[in-house]
Amino acid sequence: MLSEVLMIVTLISIWLSILMSMITLGGATHFWLKQSKVLVDVKPLKKYPKISIIVPAHNEELVIAQTTQALLDLNYPKDKLELLLYADNCVDKTANVMRSVTASAQENGYHIQIIERKGTGGKAGVLNDALKIAKGDYLAVYDADAMPEKNALYFLVRKALENPQKYVAVFGRNKTRNAEQNFLTRCINQEIVVTQRIQHCGIWHLFQIGRIPGTNFIIQRDFVKEIGGWRNGALTEDTDISFKIMQSGKLIALAYNSEAFQQEPERLHDYYFQRLRWAKGNYQVVINNFVHLFDRSNWRVKLETLYYSCTFFWFNAAIILSDWIFFSNVIALIIRLFNPEFQIPFTFGESNILITQLLLLNWLFMIILYLLQINTAMSTQYGQATTRQIWLGLASYFTYSQLFIIVSVHAVCSVILDDIFHRNKTVWVKTRRFND
Repeated sequence: MLSEVLMIVTLISIWLSILMSMITLGGATHFWLKQSKVLVDVKPLKKYPKISIIVPAHNEELVIAQTTQALLDLNYPKDKLELLLYADNCVDKTANVMRSVTASAQENGYHIQIIERKGTGGKAGVLNDALKIAKGDYLAVYDADAMPEKNALYFLVRKALENPQKYVAVFGRNKTRNAEQNFLTRCINQEIVVTQRIQHCGIWHLFQIGRIPGTNFIIQRDFVKEIGGWRNGALTEDTDISFKIMQSGKLIALAYNSEAFQQEPERLHDYYFQRLRWAKGNYQVVINNFVHLFDRSNWRVKLETLYYSCTFFWFNAAIILSDWIFFSNVIALIIRLFNPEFQIPFTFGESNILITQLLLLNWLFMIILYLLQINTAMSTQYGQATTRQIWLGLASYFTYSQLFIIVSVHAVCSVILDDIFHRNKTVWVKTRRFND
C-alpha cells in the first residue's frame, strides 16, 4: 500500500512540474512572437537619470580590465555616470588593474572611485557600502566578469522610465562569453539561455514577475534605502532583494534587449561549488519567505514563494523518489532472473508493466520538454537553433542536468548543518576565472 501511494504522489508531482514548465514555455513563446514584430531602435531618451555603477570584485585581476573597459564604452552620457569599483579583500592586483584601465578616463571627465575594501558581508556588504556614498538616482550592478554590451544600460534606463513609480528595478539578460570552451560551458550556456529567454521572459509576460539577476540590473537608490539595503552575508542577495521588492508591491521590469556577457566556470569543481552556493542561498530565501504563503502578502509574493518551494523542495524530492523507484525495480528484476519468487517492490497490482509504462512516459515527456525549451530559446538568437544544439541538449539531459539533483541534496544537508553547528554562512566563495 505504501509503495503504491509513493508511486502515485511521485507521478502526480512530476506531471505538475511538467505542467508548470509548459505554462512558462507558452508564455515565453507568445512573448517572443510579439517581440519579433517590434523594430528596436536606440533614440535619445527624454532624460538621462544619474547612474551609479557598482562593481564588486574579489581577486578578479584576470577579467576586471575587460569589464571596466566595457563600462567606459557604454552608450550613456559620461557626466551622468558614477563608477564605484570595489576591490573587496583582494590579495591580487585587481585594484592596480582598475587604476590602469581608468587612468585616462578620469582625465576625460568620468567620475570614478576605486575603493580597496576590507569589510565583511561578501557582495551584499559591498553593495551596502556603495549605497552609503552613491549619488546616482539609480544603482547599476555589474559583476567583475560581466561585460555589458554598449547599449545595455541604455535599455535598462529606457524601460525604467516607462513607469518609474512602478518599475523600481529593471533587469536585463546575461550571456556566456566563453560558451565554446568545452562541454561544460556549452551546457551552462544552454541553461542560461533557457533561464533568461524562457523562464524570465515567460514569467514576466504572464504575471509581471521579475527576478533580479546577480548582474546587469538597475534599482532606484532611494527605494533600496527605504527597504534597508541588501541583507549582509546573503549567499544569493539578488533573490533576497527580489522578494523584498515584491513585498512592497513594486515591480522588477524586464528589459529584454539589455545584454551582458559573463564568464562561466570551465572546470566541474568550480561549477559545482558555485551552484552549491546558489542553491544554499535560494533554499535560505525560500525558508525565510515560506510564511508568506499563509499571510496577507500580495499574490506575486505568494506565487513566487510557491514556485521556489515547488522547484527546490517538492519537485526535486519527486525526481529523486522517481529515480529510486526505477532503480529499485531494475535491481529487483535482475534478482528475479535468479530467484523467480523475489517480489518487485513498486507495482500496481501483480504486474509491473503499468508502472514501467507510466515512468517511461513521464521521462519521455520530460526529455521532449527539456529539448523543446532549449530549441525555443535558441531560436530567439540568430544562428543558434542548430541540430548541434539538439544533440548537445540530449547529452546534457543525461549528464549535466542530473548534477542539479546532487547539488540540491548537498545544499539541503549543508543548510541544515550550518544551523546545527552555527557555521559561517557569509563566506565569499570565489569562482575561478580564466583569461579569455
